[in-house]
Amino acid sequence: MKNIELVIFDMAGTTVRDQKEVETCFAQACKFTNLDVTEERILALQGYSKIEVFRMLWNEKIGDTHPDFAKNVQYSYENFTRILEEHYLKHSILPTDHCLEIFEYLRANHINIALTTGFYRKVTNIILNKLGWLEGLNSEYFNASGKGIIDLSIASDEVEKGRPQPNMILKAVKTLGISDIKNVINIGDTPSDLQSGKSAGVALSLGICNGTHSRAQLEGYPNDGLLADLSELKSYLS
Repeated sequence: MKNIELVIFDMAGTTVRDQKEVETCFAQACKFTNLDVTEERILALQGYSKIEVFRMLWNEKIGDTHPDFAKNVQYSYENFTRILEEHYLKHSILPTDHCLEIFEYLRANHINIALTTGFYRKVTNIILNKLGWLEGLNSEYFNASGKGIIDLSIASDEVEKGRPQPNMILKAVKTLGISDIKNVINIGDTPSDLQSGKSAGVALSLGICNGTHSRAQLEGYPNDGLLADLSELKSYLS
């Protein structure tokens, strides 16, 4: 595909190897705060802003008009962030298969690389720092020097609405000065990634099937292609 100026990648499960860490941390936080939720429901909400996940779950349990709704949401979210940060600080973090290879390919072809995530900035930076991907990013997490691994990082708490809304994609397009949304590819491993790409109107909203969701789980959602791994992205760029 010609004229692609930017590829936007999700983080956990797409460019960062995920061994169900996020799901496990969610389950632990839910159990600790007496929020009953199934594994299937947790999986279905992967990719969303994490605070929004707890709003949705507590709304399903007690309703958002309940006097304890806001307090319960905050309590669950604070425990989740504590558990998640401890996990990423203590454990190794690795890129997914073919991630660095595709980053090099995009660099060689002068295509911008942006990472978006349902994580908030603090844990996003823990992950980026361990991978060495903070290199070259300024205080706005934009690579003005052109020497870093990625060109831009956007966390869910830096936009008004996270996925499945398109805000992070649109912010990336604006920040990087992309001439047309149709010169952008969005790729992620969750239904909310696919939905945000479609909502933004990108050229291609692609799913990756070796992350948190399988091909069978993603194929029921509108998409422009499902990839076995990131190496297959090259075929969409040639």
